[in-house]
Amino acid sequence: MKRRFSQRNCNRKLRTQSKSEENSTCSPYFTSMCNDLKFKKRKTDNLAEKSSKKNDNYSVENLPENADHSAKPTPGQRKKLDRTFYDVPAKELAKNLLGKRLYRVLENGEVLSARIVETEGYLGEGDKACHSYGGKRTSRTEPMFMCPGTAYVYFVYGMHFCLNISSEDAGGAVLIRALEPVEGIERIKELRGKKQQNSSKGLQDINLCNGPSKLCQAMSITKENINKKDMVTSKEIWIEDDPGNEGMELKIVTSTRIGVHSYGQDAASQLLRFYILGNKCVSVRDKKAEEIFE
Repeated sequence: MKRRFSQRNCNRKLRTQSKSEENSTCSPYFTSMCNDLKFKKRKTDNLAEKSSKKNDNYSVENLPENADHSAKPTPGQRKKLDRTFYDVPAKELAKNLLGKRLYRVLENGEVLSARIVETEGYLGEGDKACHSYGGKRTSRTEPMFMCPGTAYVYFVYGMHFCLNISSEDAGGAVLIRALEPVEGIERIKELRGKKQQNSSKGLQDINLCNGPSKLCQAMSITKENINKKDMVTSKEIWIEDDPGNEGMELKIVTSTRIGVHSYGQDAASQLLRFYILGNKCVSVRDKKAEEIFE
């Protein structure tokens, strides 16, 4: 069952979540919330104003003094994607995220950025491959029911993290499957090598972020530091339009999702994986699906 995002619904969820977390002792779930999120009373009255709201803009003055200034976005590129961008069905959001730039500010102020080149959509309560299938709402899946644009980071196989972003659907989200590193590449290599407990010199750039767990290692994304972060207001992680793609028409390949066969044929056959044709950082190519572009 779908739910429409509204200010009243979002604010009620934020108040309830905030109160429950104040009394919680469950440390694995990082309790930073979008408590300072402010909207106008009616969504239709403020669409024109959202682009100029202070909490939708990023200012380099807010970075620590030791930040890597050479890696900062230039003044003309610091407009974060607003709430309306994320407030769409997961399938649509998965396609719209392709070609956008993901920014990550580390604890020491270093700024890393990478282009989103592959995604998967998970449709929420009616999707058997989705963690929220059947309306399953737990402390783990809570971010999937929060405001569109909320980061949902989960732990898998006892050793890896995966980054998702909530959508309009009830319990819906988009998995970020692959990135193309753009800024801070040397630091990204260090983070990947550190996780592997070996040298990163043998890692080619195209293999740094070509998988959901790899990109979390490379961008220092864990459940503790990023889960439940609001991509619209966070100063640690957010998404922008990519000036490198300005004026370009991306060719998007549509394919089936990876690793969901255990949830049945219906889940496995849905065309909910999307990637940029010809990008070498894509995790898995579907050559048959690419034939339509020949």
